[in-house]
Amino acid sequence: MPGRFEGKSAIVTGAGRGIGLGITRCLAGEGARVLLVDRDQDLLAKAVQALGADGGQVQGFAADVSKAADMRRAAEAAISAFGKIDILCPNAAVFDSSPLVTMPEELWDRLLTINLKGVFLAVQACLPHMMARRYGRIVVTSSITGNRTAIGNMAHYAASKGGINGFVKAAAIEIARHGITINAVEPGHVMTEGAAPQYDDEFKAAVEAFIPMGRFGLPEDIGKAVLYLASDDANYVTGQTVTVDGGVTLPEYPPGFPRAG
Repeated sequence: MPGRFEGKSAIVTGAGRGIGLGITRCLAGEGARVLLVDRDQDLLAKAVQALGADGGQVQGFAADVSKAADMRRAAEAAISAFGKIDILCPNAAVFDSSPLVTMPEELWDRLLTINLKGVFLAVQACLPHMMARRYGRIVVTSSITGNRTAIGNMAHYAASKGGINGFVKAAAIEIARHGITINAVEPGHVMTEGAAPQYDDEFKAAVEAFIPMGRFGLPEDIGKAVLYLASDDANYVTGQTVTVDGGVTLPEYPPGFPRAG
């Protein structure tokens, strides 16, 4: 039985590992042809090999999302390989921790450039191709951080992800008349290769205890939400965000707080 994305083509940035790889796995598993974009060629090669072994129709493209020329070349590579761009998932991001009072300007610029400007450049590169066909589904990876919650020493990350949600709303108005939708997913605590080193056993257990569903999210949990927003089932949904966090943003009180429930 063919997948619901049979015949569709997609670009996923930051696809070499983590959430980007999870999104790619979900799209490819439903029949989409996917161009994986990542700046790490070794990660790309491993991801393409693994997905190909599972029957995925995938190709890799090494690029830096913070460079307009690279994003234009990625869009052209997808057109060359697949003939069209139906779906774009700007997912590439970095995170770091630094107090505001000592945060280097270069660190602020790095996160805003990759996390926020990278979304703009990917969208801008693909829009002409989507507008020409009057069809497109754009799904951006945002975060609960900066939108539903905040973490001290991560003002730069919060600003970048909060900026994404504003970008999505404004862009939706501009491109709706061209048959293109743009939405975002807001992951909560997702266990990825990049996140794992930050969690010792004690901290991991404490975070899991705070999440109502009692576990970290998986990259594929985010990928499944992307599938909906990228599908024609969501053809009347645009400028919206979907929070995928296991309920972590719901409690008013932490676990163990008197009468917290």
